Formats: sequence, structure tokens, C-alpha cells
Amino acid sequence: MAKLAHAQWSSRMTFVLAAAGSAVGLGNIWRFSYMVGDSGGAAFVLVYLACVALVGLPILVAEWMIGRRGQKNPINTMAELAANHGKSPAWALIGISGVLAAFLILSFYSVIGGWSLNYTLSSVLGSFDGQDADSISALFGGMLGSPTTLLLWHTAFMVLVVGIVARGVTKGLESAARLMMPALIILMIVLVGYGMTSGYFGEALAFMFRPDWSALTGGVVLAAMGQAFFTLSLGMGIMMAYGSYLGEDVNLISTARTVIILDTAIALLAGLAIFPIVFANGLSAGEGPGLIFVTLPLAFGNMAGGTILGLMFFLLLTFAALTSAISLLEPVVETLEERTPMSRIVATLVSGIAVWLLGVAALLSFNVWSEVLFLGLNIFDLLDTFTSKILLPLTGLGAIVFFATCLDKEESRRELNMDVYDYSLWNLLAKYVAPLAVITVFVAGLI
Repeated sequence: MAKLAHAQWSSRMTFVLAAAGSAVGLGNIWRFSYMVGDSGGAAFVLVYLACVALVGLPILVAEWMIGRRGQKNPINTMAELAANHGKSPAWALIGISGVLAAFLILSFYSVIGGWSLNYTLSSVLGSFDGQDADSISALFGGMLGSPTTLLLWHTAFMVLVVGIVARGVTKGLESAARLMMPALIILMIVLVGYGMTSGYFGEALAFMFRPDWSALTGGVVLAAMGQAFFTLSLGMGIMMAYGSYLGEDVNLISTARTVIILDTAIALLAGLAIFPIVFANGLSAGEGPGLIFVTLPLAFGNMAGGTILGLMFFLLLTFAALTSAISLLEPVVETLEERTPMSRIVATLVSGIAVWLLGVAALLSFNVWSEVLFLGLNIFDLLDTFTSKILLPLTGLGAIVFFATCLDKEESRRELNMDVYDYSLWNLLAKYVAPLAVITVFVAGLI
């Protein structure tokens, strides 16, 4: 059902904070750090930076432009733009897959967000103090093995997300971004400052920025390309939804650069905050996903001031999780709000409850439903694999192909404020380089 007016961001700065908040999430702090550790450090980082520029930037701009052109939810936007340009109505499937991806991702993302909330409280209570490696592992295993604990924190996290999104674009998304993004950056800088006093900051710098090219394998390149694609919230309907609230006066290229710089800087700062602590405590950087929830709590529990540092770190992780989670819920809410008679609040509650229910199934896969498998995967892993390896690449690929082949090139050139030469280079990136990279990641993920 049509609304009287489509919401708009109040300023470019709030849009930048919200878009950066969406991009800055667990992927920057949790996933990026352990992937750097697993993939040999600097070689991975440098390839990641190149992929962000060559693949992430054009797809991000494409999704924003499509959203701004449509001024509606991702499904209606794709359907109407396709019709306006004489293209097949099947292009609406790109919008559908994006909204579906956001819905499915939030269902298990909120479970991990609940872990972060739990660990924030554990830090306050001093639960990590003086613990050895076996005890810390037992704490993590005990949390995963308790459906009641996981349900409590998953519910608490979703209540926070629903409460923010229900307030709308200005009072909800913008207010959260204005509060949490500066707080996140300040916490990150403080933790990096601590890392500089640890005596191992130089070792962390060398690990992240002095490349060992012998560590650069095909698998590392694909991992870096995949991380670059997913860290910017591409292929989830988020950036189309955020673009639909964007005014014509915002320069998409310069704004995208700003968001990418913020997103990348926070990922790099996360590494500079985490690896000095890891090295100072004689721990391995290649601990995989357990780096944040097992390795670091061990370090925090056995260092001077570890209780305060642990609290700051997991508060930082929670803020990052929340900024991404509210952006994941937004395209689902926008779609319900515009395609049904539901008000904003009702659409948010319905969406939030549906996400919460699927999240319950995901968290039960760690305990009472651990033997319930589909294609050899439990529910949590199935949701993760289906979205990351299928829905996101296909949605991002669809968006960049639609941008490059269906939208009027001269109109796009003027909207991007480019001369003919610059736009020809841009078109090369959008039409060939970015799609080929996404196809490569997609095919490699299925092999």
C-alpha cells in the first residue's frame, strides 16, 4: 500500500554513519581478524584492500543508485525500474533475494549478537578472571550447550534491534548511528592505544602490513575477495533500502568512498587492537572463529586491567553487531510497510518475531537439535552457507549487471557526475571486473 511520503535521511552525514554502521559489524571485528590470522596476515590485507576498491565500490554505488532511483523497497524498486526501462519483470527477483537474504542472515546473526551481549555481562562479572584455556573453552561450550542461555540472549538482542527499527529512519536508524558509531570508534581507538603499550604493537603492525607473498595462495585471494564483498553489506537489500531514503543532492561516489574508508579503517583498527593482545599473551593468531570468544577472554582474564579491557572490547563488539542488525531488519520492514497495510511499528514487530522464531531454530542447532541435519549441515550452518555462498553473490551480481546493462548510461554518468573518460573506466569496472570477481567467488564457494 502506498504511503504519503517516503522517508529521507536528514543529512549526508547521518546517511554515512548509518551506511558505515551497517558495513561495520561482526564481519569487521570478529570475521576479519580471524581471517587475517588464518590467511597469513599482510598478504591477505593487501588483496582485501584491492578487492574493496575494485569490486566493493562499484557494487555499493550500483545498489545505492538503484535504491535512490526507485524510492521504494528493494522488490518494488527492481520491478518498477525494470518496467520503466522495458526490461523483464523477472528482475524483481533480485529485490526478493536481497530481502530474503537480510531476513535469513539476521536470524543467525542475532544469535551471535546474543553471545556478544552475554560476554559483555561476563566481563562485568569478572567471569574470565584467572581462568585457564580449558576453563574458557568450557564457558563457551557451556553457553552453546544451554538452549535457555542462548534463547535469553538472542531474545534480548532482538528486542534491542526491534526497538530501534520501530522508531523509523530519523528517530531509530539515525539516532542509533549517531550514538553507536562514534562510541564504537572511540572504544576502538582506546583499545588500539592499549595495544601500543603492550610491547607487541610493532609485531602486530608487521604481521598486518609486511606481506609474506609466499602465503598468498588462490584460497587466500578468494577469501579476501569474499570478505571485501560481504563486509560492505552488499547483496542483502540493505544498501538498496538505504539508497531509497537518499536525496538527489548526495554524491554517490564520494559518499561510497567515505563509507568504504570508515569500514576498512575500523577493520584494520580491530586487527591492531586484537593482535598485540594475542602476541603479548603468547597466543596463536590463527585460532579461527574462536579468536574472539575463546582466545581473547583467556587473555583478558590473565592481564592487568583485563576486566575493563574485556568489557570495552565486548561492548564494542555488541555495538558493531547492533549497527549491522538494525540495517538487516530495515529492508524487511520497509517491504512489509510498503506492500501491506501495516504501520511501521506493526511491520517491525511482525518482522522481528519471524526473525526471532527462525533464530530459535538456529540456536537449538548447537544443542537439542544438533543432530537435525540438512545436506549434512545443522540449521545454523545451513542458513550461513545458503546466504553467504548463494544468495549474497547472486543478489550482488544481479544488482551490478542490472546497473551496467539496463540503466541508461548517459543518465547514470550525469548522476555520478563523471566525464566521459572517467565513466568509461567506471563502466569497465561495473560491467566486467566486478561481475567476473563475484562469479569467481560464487563458483569457488560451490566447489
